[in-house]
Amino acid sequence: QVQLVESGGGLVQAGGSLRLSCAASGSIFSIDVMGWYRQAPGKQREHFASITRGGATNYVGSVKGRFTISRDNAKNMEYLQMNSLQPEDTGVYYCTLLQGGRNYWGQGTQVTVSS
Repeated sequence: QVQLVESGGGLVQAGGSLRLSCAASGSIFSIDVMGWYRQAPGKQREHFASITRGGATNYVGSVKGRFTISRDNAKNMEYLQMNSLQPEDTGVYYCTLLQGGRNYWGQGTQVTVSS
């Protein structure tokens, strides 16, 4: 089994920054893709960032230019630097990883951006 634990969420004012971390542990042998999803209140969970083992990144939607995803393969860690946060970024943020054709999820961390 693989466990993912997010940290770094919290309350921040609009225009501020937060850095989320995600630690993977357990049966780790070769992580293919790591990514982030978020779920705003009353909305479906949505994917917005991913990074391959080689470091290629992909961003979706309004986070482009504001959020940066990164990973440390040696430490099995994933990070999300979030700048210029806006109230619409509020939600529960989940890290994910793809290994051996199977997706794994963290429990989520709350990010709240006040106006």
